Amino acid sequence: MAAGNFRKWLAIGAGVGIEVGARELRIVVARVRPTGVRVLGATTIEGFRERPATEWGAEYAAFLKKLGASHLVASVLLPRHEVIVRPVNLPGVAAGDLDAAVGFQLESLYPYPEDEAACAWARIPRAAWVLVAIARRAAVERYAELFSEAGIKVASFTVSAAAIRSAIRLLATPPAAFVTYHVAGGEVELYGESEARPLFSAVFDPPLERALPLALAELRLDAAQESLPLQQMLPTPRWAPPDFDLSRATLAYAAALAGACPRLATAANLLPAQLRQTSSRAIYVPTLVLGGLLAIVLAALAVSGTLENRRYLERLDAEIAKLEPRAKRLSQMDGQVAAARARTQLLDDFQKRSKADLDALNELTKLLAPPAWLNSLELNRSGVILSGEAEQAASLLKILDASPMFRNSEFTTGITRVGGAEVFRIRTQREGEPQ
Repeated sequence: MAAGNFRKWLAIGAGVGIEVGARELRIVVARVRPTGVRVLGATTIEGFRERPATEWGAEYAAFLKKLGASHLVASVLLPRHEVIVRPVNLPGVAAGDLDAAVGFQLESLYPYPEDEAACAWARIPRAAWVLVAIARRAAVERYAELFSEAGIKVASFTVSAAAIRSAIRLLATPPAAFVTYHVAGGEVELYGESEARPLFSAVFDPPLERALPLALAELRLDAAQESLPLQQMLPTPRWAPPDFDLSRATLAYAAALAGACPRLATAANLLPAQLRQTSSRAIYVPTLVLGGLLAIVLAALAVSGTLENRRYLERLDAEIAKLEPRAKRLSQMDGQVAAARARTQLLDDFQKRSKADLDALNELTKLLAPPAWLNSLELNRSGVILSGEAEQAASLLKILDASPMFRNSEFTTGITRVGGAEVFRIRTQREGEPQ
């Protein structure tokens, strides 16, 4: 059974998604089954920032009670402009070392003091990347206090990128490379995935036609790549109330799907652990029953092959005992050879470094031809950071990656226009250098 099909049969649960808007809360309640999604209800609470929390909290409680969903806890999407979302590449880092590796990277990811930042991260399966979500600690505490005063049980404060990535995979396997967009509140939010970047999430000013080329450049995708509205990438509800408008409640719907099956979701939870609440465990009964049946089948298969496996292991242990002394001698010899090679390589590397740095500078001079110019350049063993101005900054990523000396180029800040030029800041890795 393929991994995607197996995940689909584990997709059982119900969840509440809340999107925090400028003045309103968009709320969607959804039930997920392997056969599809049912939207139990949707509503919008207006003016929640000005009204007493107890007042709109009672409105929320009455809405859930009407749907028979009072036991559910909510997955809350914080406003996109109040969070920073960064995918971070950490190749070769073991799972046990991820906390330290992510912590080492955090200082370069947000613009405010360390004690003012609340951070959460989630590893992207089958990739060397992690999704890092950052918000001001004061904002997280303010929303936590607000929802607590309203009497709303909250399981997570998450970000749209994590909810979208979870929702589109819940019942189907998305394309290997795609870009999707959501336009709301005078902003264009773009989400995409590709082989070069397993996750991209950014917010741009309209129009969409200007924002799309920037996203495609970051994802290393062709300019002709088709983009779809986000609601078309999410699972289509098998049933929903007649007044349900998926185009208006897209993000709340994605949060509800992710919250319905938290064990299958990409969890970037900014809510402090001591404040998180969980739904009634009764919703996990079907999953546990299916898991028990699967365990019984696997146990029966294991017992049927026990005797044959035991005889095979006995023969295998006898052969291992014969070859073990020889293997130890070979291992010692391999270690000596490796040490000698390492010393030789170290000497060679020292001789090549000066020439490699000069070659890199020469190559950058050729690639960034006038009228493009730089006002700063940082060169180290692993990469280069460039700051400057150009007529069309978006095309510089492909120009750098086309060189045999550079790879994985990316903008570290958004492109801004000053006069007739675009100001950029690019980080690129040197080909052949350690990451």
